[in-house]
Amino acid sequence: MVLVTGGTGLVGAHLLLHLVDNGVSVRAIYRNEKTIQRTKTLFSLYKKELLFEKIDWIIADILDVPTLEIAFENVEYVYHCAAIISFDPKDEGLLRKTNIEGTANIVNFCISNSVKKLCFISSISALGDLKNNEKTITEETEWNPEKPHSDYAISKYGAEMEVWRGHQEGLNVIIVNPGVILGPTIWQEGSGKIFTQIQQGLSFYTKGITGFVAVNDVVKILIQLMNSNINNERFTLVAENIVYRDLLNSIANALKMKRPTIYASPILMGFLWKIDWFVSTFFRQKRKLSRAAAKASYSKNLYSNAKISNALGITFLDINQNIKEIAKFVS
Repeated sequence: MVLVTGGTGLVGAHLLLHLVDNGVSVRAIYRNEKTIQRTKTLFSLYKKELLFEKIDWIIADILDVPTLEIAFENVEYVYHCAAIISFDPKDEGLLRKTNIEGTANIVNFCISNSVKKLCFISSISALGDLKNNEKTITEETEWNPEKPHSDYAISKYGAEMEVWRGHQEGLNVIIVNPGVILGPTIWQEGSGKIFTQIQQGLSFYTKGITGFVAVNDVVKILIQLMNSNINNERFTLVAENIVYRDLLNSIANALKMKRPTIYASPILMGFLWKIDWFVSTFFRQKRKLSRAAAKASYSKNLYSNAKISNALGITFLDINQNIKEIAKFVS
């Protein structure tokens, strides 16, 4: 039996689809019926509704130990995809509790239930910080605690420490650090929100650079790593390093919408996040642009995929072509 946490998210839902489509016995945990519907919608999108019925869904929460006891019965392999993604400073406590404490719970249950292998989906935000003489971030780049990091990045780094602790206690583990993951169908969250913003007439662009990867590439790599003899390794999953402006233009072209035309300079982004802080603080609205997010929008980070390419001989999907495929699903 394979257990998938976060099966109602972008990666988890696609992972479930790939697993059941290949005849794997799968169990997934969920917190409410509404979130399950998102996964069901994805299966319908790919015209594989009948496969959805083959998933063994169990109500559980990675922070609720008693429910996890039931979820882990007869489980041999675990894909831990569940996490909170937020760049709102007000969510610091929630991020640390869910992403670090929740991961610690998963690791503990894997150990106590003699799980054969745990695959943890982390993030490139948890990779290290470049030194002055370095240009490309790899799995070996050292994390510098003295440098500023978003609360999300800190929570994912802390979660990785829990996974490595599990390895030290005898658990076979794999950690993957995907870049920004592109895929259908959660349009109001994560990368999906970029498509809806372009559709609604996004005007601003920045010139920052980061790594991007297609969700189907991520899922295929997860499964290959889990089925391989590779253990206790960490892999960066990035297909291409792309300038944000170029990504937005590509999405606009695919959606046949107007391209963003106003350059949001670092100075402007600094001004905007301060305005957002003021509105959030005094009008009790949720943050839309944090200081960390503003900085990320103009930071230029290059990531290497050499390690995973050499390990599996993987050829990544072209991001521009992937965007065209995703655009077909945007309503």
